[in-house]
Amino acid sequence: MSSPVPPPAIDVPESFRAMPRWWHDTRGRAWLDELPALVARQCASWRLTVDGPVLHGSNALVVPVRRDDEVCVLRLSPPGDRVDREAAALRWWDGRGAVRLLDADEERRTLLLERLDVTRTLHDAPLDEAMSVVAQLVSTLAVPAPVGAPTTAELAAEQQHAMGRDWLALGAPTSRDQLAVAQRLAGERAAAPVEDVCVDGDLHCRQVLAGQRAPWLVVDPVLLRGDREYDLARVLWERLDEFGSDAAVRAAFDRFVREADVPEDRARSWVVLRAMSYLLWGLARGLTLDPPKCRRLLDVFV
Repeated sequence: MSSPVPPPAIDVPESFRAMPRWWHDTRGRAWLDELPALVARQCASWRLTVDGPVLHGSNALVVPVRRDDEVCVLRLSPPGDRVDREAAALRWWDGRGAVRLLDADEERRTLLLERLDVTRTLHDAPLDEAMSVVAQLVSTLAVPAPVGAPTTAELAAEQQHAMGRDWLALGAPTSRDQLAVAQRLAGERAAAPVEDVCVDGDLHCRQVLAGQRAPWLVVDPVLLRGDREYDLARVLWERLDEFGSDAAVRAAFDRFVREADVPEDRARSWVVLRAMSYLLWGLARGLTLDPPKCRRLLDVFV
């Protein structure tokens, strides 16, 4: 009996190897070298055929594959990633608003996912359309949450605790009034009753891809429980340079609030506290592109 034909080898893109996240990650660099063998082993295990050029983001390798007549993608994540959490999140949503999970090997940090159109992300859509799609997805994802999911209130409490310390350590990078408002709003969100619905937790336009069974689907969700407005700040700052005026930023905010049917004050609270938190985090790590966007959001909404 002849042995199975091994799947074709893949090459790890040099652009993936060059990502800054590997610079100080010895285990991660070793994993990069192991990827061709890992892909071959997983393809043999799940009877997959490589079906296109290898893709990647900043963290994971994505290999287009086929399983019989079904087109899918194989997603491999580096050591330290909690693939079990992502798999659990995708199982919970079961395709509702999110990419569908077809199989998982959590020990090898490998997921088999339905194939979406990686050439079409929501980042390329006009701003008004993008805000409407985000509002719709936030509502679609807001199914009853699983027991034990991390809450947005817990994250608000962590951010409130860290803000003052980090602000001082960075030499007061904003006005004291802006810090005080962000701390107060974080405290309010930490103390408020937690809504028992699912929240993506890492939603932004580049992680919304075009699908076939639905126009747009999210990828790489975290799954939190709580306030549906949690991700709005990131959606705004990711595309902030496209807004020609502060009035346009407010109009996008208003569109989301109206179409997602969420409380305006709660949405504003999350924009302010997350903009402050990310500003401090980014400055501490030497980021240069995103901190000015966070400052602009604070100026608009505080």
